[in-house]
Amino acid sequence: MSAFARPVIAGNWKMHKGPGETAAFFAAFLADVRVPQDRTVVFFPPAISLGAARDALDERRDILLGVQNIHWESQGAYTGETSAPMAADAGAQLVLCGHSERRHVFGETDEEVGRKTAAAFAAGLVPMICVGETLEEREAGSLEVVVLRQLDAALAGLADSEVTRVAVAYEPVWAIGTGRNATPEDAAAAHAILRARLRARIGDAAANVPILYGGSVKPENAAALLAASDVDGLLVGGASLDPAGFGRIVNAG
Repeated sequence: MSAFARPVIAGNWKMHKGPGETAAFFAAFLADVRVPQDRTVVFFPPAISLGAARDALDERRDILLGVQNIHWESQGAYTGETSAPMAADAGAQLVLCGHSERRHVFGETDEEVGRKTAAAFAAGLVPMICVGETLEEREAGSLEVVVLRQLDAALAGLADSEVTRVAVAYEPVWAIGTGRNATPEDAAAAHAILRARLRARIGDAAANVPILYGGSVKPENAAALLAASDVDGLLVGGASLDPAGFGRIVNAG
């Protein structure tokens, strides 16, 4: 990931946009939005729409694609799942690991996130490891304990050389899809905690690991968040579904 220009602006479409809608989105986005060369843009469409996204982007090397989830096994009797090798074969370059909705809606554990992160590397995918605390955990003063536990578990199966190639996304659960976002100061404080842990693990190479903020990012707050200390990009949810609005975020800062 360190080879990618920063800031990294990523759009997570969640369970939105089938193949037809995906083609229409990119037709509008590519026609109207200029992607600056000083940053990296990533889309995480639903797995069923990855092929449509790949076809729409064609030879656009400045826009990357990822999947929202993988299974840690490379193949097997896991109905409904997608393996990392399958995702790579379909055109994905990145994968979200441990998004809060996977953790809190589907019960994904820290251990499972670690297994998925290792599987991503084995298949040549870049894992974007998501960490973040709930409102209850934040109010209990447990932000640091929670995000470091999640980060450590995700990195547990990786060699130090692999850790240098991950991306991390801090997404406070209380700010996702709620319209309530962390302030730039909140983001900077959490990112500093994560950066310090990465530095303890891989030394100065920690500076090469992009840490993105995610949680109710909008065109109106994107520039302020990107200006915060240690914020290397944005993981955008609902606001990434609108070509024009996401284009404003892509060009923010």
